[in-house]
Amino acid sequence: MQLERPVAALVLAAGGGRRLGGRPKALIPYRGRPLVEHAVATVRAGGCPDVTVVLGAARERVRATAHLPGCRLVENPDWADGMGSSLRAGLATLAPSTPAVLVMLVDTPGVTAAAVARLVAAHRAGAGLAAAAYGGRRGHPVLIGARYFGEAAAGATGDAGARALLAAHPEDLTLVECADVAVPDDLDTPADLARWSAG
Repeated sequence: MQLERPVAALVLAAGGGRRLGGRPKALIPYRGRPLVEHAVATVRAGGCPDVTVVLGAARERVRATAHLPGCRLVENPDWADGMGSSLRAGLATLAPSTPAVLVMLVDTPGVTAAAVARLVAAHRAGAGLAAAAYGGRRGHPVLIGARYFGEAAAGATGDAGARALLAAHPEDLTLVECADVAVPDDLDTPADLARWSAG
């Protein structure tokens, strides 16, 4: 009996950090390494060995600076249009045999490997769509089963990402409570950066 391929991961790391003074989010230091390295390590530790990183702002500097061995690096020339374009760019590179993909935002350092593992387990248990929940509220990361890849790409516009897809299939969405193992806050402003750096 052939085992199912592992869940893949898409790390969306193209943002320019406009509200952070134009510092590309992928390279913001977190615990001594760039955020993009932290995000990749988190999804791998959570059970997603096949990792695609979508780059945009300062992509050549990210390639030269961040240590991302074994990752597929995809460039999104339309990164300034919002997260939706990065999701489309990443989905387009997935192998046809990919059973599901976990979408990780580079600027959510409080998302842990334990949260990723819970979403992977939900997929193994039959969930076609899953999202981390925090006190019952949907958050990140999100897991998308293969049968939804086309619809996810078609609905990914602006900064919406997979929001349209999840809204269209509430009956198929499994919310996986993660508040006990992760924090969903993203890193958007200097105040956010100071808070995370202090933590």
